[in-house]
Amino acid sequence: MEAARHAPFILSAYAVTFVVIAGLILRAILDHRGARRDLARLGREDGA
Repeated sequence: MEAARHAPFILSAYAVTFVVIAGLILRAILDHRGARRDLARLGREDGA
């Protein structure tokens, strides 16, 4: 079983990829929330 020798590397690569993608998604969500909050505040200040 040649593939079994490489399993730790493959699994760790998948884990790192998952963490990076999850972090990017989380960052996008937080940025979106911040932008909506800023736009709402600007709308209130503008009198709209």
